[in-house]
Amino acid sequence: MSDITELIMGLPCFKAPSNITPLGGGITNTNVTVVDDDCQYVVRIGRDIAEHGVMRWNELALSQAAYHLGISPKVIYHDTGILVLEFIDGCTFDETAVRQSENLIRVISLVAKTHRGIGKFLNSPILTFWPFQINQTYMSRLEKDGSPHVSKFMVMKRQLEVLEIATGPVKLVVGHNDLLAANILDDGKQLWLIDWEYGGFNTPLFDLAGLAGNNGLSFLQEQQMLEQYFDQNWQKYWRPYNAMKCVSLMRETLWSMVSELYSEIEFDYAAYTLENLNRFDSAMLDFKNT
Repeated sequence: MSDITELIMGLPCFKAPSNITPLGGGITNTNVTVVDDDCQYVVRIGRDIAEHGVMRWNELALSQAAYHLGISPKVIYHDTGILVLEFIDGCTFDETAVRQSENLIRVISLVAKTHRGIGKFLNSPILTFWPFQINQTYMSRLEKDGSPHVSKFMVMKRQLEVLEIATGPVKLVVGHNDLLAANILDDGKQLWLIDWEYGGFNTPLFDLAGLAGNNGLSFLQEQQMLEQYFDQNWQKYWRPYNAMKCVSLMRETLWSMVSELYSEIEFDYAAYTLENLNRFDSAMLDFKNT
């Protein structure tokens, strides 16, 4: 923590930073809150992460666009490995909060607003987040680096081929691509979407599938979500959506497997891998019945 304090004390955006406090919940970056000149800020500390395709210039571009759309905090300062943001005084959702009917409607509206509006505020190129390629890349890296999970990949590769065919042609939007409950904040007036490090062009089905798979939505809630997002034509998306739900959960599982090998964050990635692998297996069974 002394190294972080020294780093923050030297940032030119602050006059006299104090109350430097670790912010829990991050499983990719180190996050701390800072008070300066009677205002509170969040400092995100994290390098590019090649094994996860995280490029900080991409995160910055999307964070700035999301602020101008009105769904994310303002970027105060940025430098290599550093992102300083305004602090949002609100509660962080958990999975139970996301599943509450009144909250879920708001979250889906937030996702739709993101997809339909954020691209208008981009001022530079951004990455494409294509989950089929990402999952294949993860498995290749894990095989090369001797992951203990390698025996699962022969089946997973065949499943990935089936899921890509079932997904079919897609429409591209600018997506968040990491819709964990912890990335949604509620200040009592509106919802905020934070942490844009995996943002990029993708099918809207990925965010919707990630929202459902990561937060344990029920079968009925999934249908209501698609109906709210797509309106009257939602039924035609049902099978592609279920395919993408499997792809999203496979990606979260492989992400965790990679993190087991590389991450220096103190987090039980092995348990997280098992949790998501069980969710993925369950989603594959549901997909086969669609």
